[in-house]
Amino acid sequence: MKNWPWYGYLILAAAIFGLVFFFYFKPQGQELKTLRTDRQALEREVQELKLKKQELDKIEAELVAMSQELKKLEVIIPQKKEISEILRRIQQLAFDARLEILKFAPRGEIKKEFYAEWPIPIEVTGNYHNLATFFDRLSRFARIFNIEDFSIRSLTPQTDATTISSSFTAKTYYFLEETAAPPGAKPASGGRP
Repeated sequence: MKNWPWYGYLILAAAIFGLVFFFYFKPQGQELKTLRTDRQALEREVQELKLKKQELDKIEAELVAMSQELKKLEVIIPQKKEISEILRRIQQLAFDARLEILKFAPRGEIKKEFYAEWPIPIEVTGNYHNLATFFDRLSRFARIFNIEDFSIRSLTPQTDATTISSSFTAKTYYFLEETAAPPGAKPASGGRP
């Protein structure tokens, strides 16, 4: 090797460099290229996940807002029928308005698609002012009440406290709780078999 011309050393160096390039650097370059491609794919996936996370956060915030709205609505139209509480409150409103309750006969519920109506026929005696006070307080009640079949008539022997008699139906509502159908039960159909 000592007697080689200078270009022999150059050819030997080029051959060693070529071997090192093809067996070390070229596979490393391919691996580097693969790693770059993988990194770019991961970065795209991270961006997509960030967008999905933002959407999820938005949906969760909407869910919280809807849950709060549902809680507000459950006060107006609750999920469970609170019979004794409603009856006691209506009677207390009539007593506070200085009305005498002659008839207080809650009827059975009328089921609708996802809620039920609950009519309560009521008959009271008192004066116009007391009746107006009762309806005003009933309108401020947390639950929804509709007054139907309203009639009013004057009493023949009148006193300062009792000049009129009124009968009406106070109708309130509540959500029906979803119940699971028993196993093997067929859903009810509206048509004939």
